[in-house]
Amino acid sequence: MWLVVAAAVVVAVVVGVVVARRGKAKSVPSAERAEPQVESPESGAAAPESETAVEPAVPAAPAIETPEPTAGRLVRLRSRLARSNSALGKGLLSLLASDKLDDEVWEEIEDTLLGADVGIADTTEIVARLREHVQVLGTRSPGELRRLLTEELTAALEPEMDRSIATISPTGEGPATIMMVGVNGSGKTTTCGRIARVLIADGNTVIMGAADTFRAAAAEQLETWGSRVGAEVIRRGEGADPASVAFDAVKAGADTGANVVLIDTAGRLQNKAGLMDELGKVKRVVEKQGPVAETLLVLDATTGQNGLQQAKVFGEVVQISGIVLTKLDGSAKGGIVIAVQRQLGVPVKLVGLGEGPDDLAPFEVGAFVDAIVGGADS
Repeated sequence: MWLVVAAAVVVAVVVGVVVARRGKAKSVPSAERAEPQVESPESGAAAPESETAVEPAVPAAPAIETPEPTAGRLVRLRSRLARSNSALGKGLLSLLASDKLDDEVWEEIEDTLLGADVGIADTTEIVARLREHVQVLGTRSPGELRRLLTEELTAALEPEMDRSIATISPTGEGPATIMMVGVNGSGKTTTCGRIARVLIADGNTVIMGAADTFRAAAAEQLETWGSRVGAEVIRRGEGADPASVAFDAVKAGADTGANVVLIDTAGRLQNKAGLMDELGKVKRVVEKQGPVAETLLVLDATTGQNGLQQAKVFGEVVQISGIVLTKLDGSAKGGIVIAVQRQLGVPVKLVGLGEGPDDLAPFEVGAFVDAIVGGADS
């Protein structure tokens, strides 16, 4: 009997629990019981916040630099020339002011000029004119001697030479193409980037062709220079045909309406016939689209007379139109300017006077001579 009673109690408890749960469920609003509905992308509804894609931040474009104006740049850099070449001016002035200008003193003057890499033929000519003018003057006051030396050095540098950089094609159509050539280690790629800054500072638009495809870092180096001033760089992979890169660069210049196309070629030794022949090929391929306006040879001023031998060989292969002398601030041999012009018959157009991006200056005869002779006072 007691078992029947216990069973009845258990059944009653179970039934009560079930009824209570059903009543609670009915009291919850249907909206709260509904399963969340995720709209398909096609419905146009926004995706849940947790699934919203976050766009990556776009890096800011590098700021374009405005290169320093080139007008009078050599004057601003005069102190660097004076520091390195003042010994030449001081030496010549002190010798000319000697109590007795005999043959021994004139030999010392010759040695001073030769030591500055002026060259034998030019030294002989300069000394001969100095001797004649000193005799005619009949006086050797410091002011007169300085004026005389300034005149002779100025004449030796041939100020009448055209030192402008071509920015107009010889045909008047398309961009002016400038080829940069030189031996290994002359600083050619860096100089190419600096020339781009010179040209852009003077209001030109520039495209550069990375035709040095043998040195892995050359194209990257050129692109770095270009990105700083907004100059496009045309390049291909390492080992590509340099002539093809040069051709593409000139074509890009014509298509975009650029004023100037700078072609950076690989550095090469002047005694390697194969490499020099390849340089000639680059020029021939470029000329299929129009004549080359300039071929600039980059020379390290510290190489002295060896640099002259380099210049002669390059001139035979690609017909040099101008010289860019680098590291002139670190050389006490400023006479190389006279020697290279006289032997090649082409002007020094640009000189490097430091490591900064705007330390390349158009060559000005007056400022150069003033730095040498005027620097003798410092």
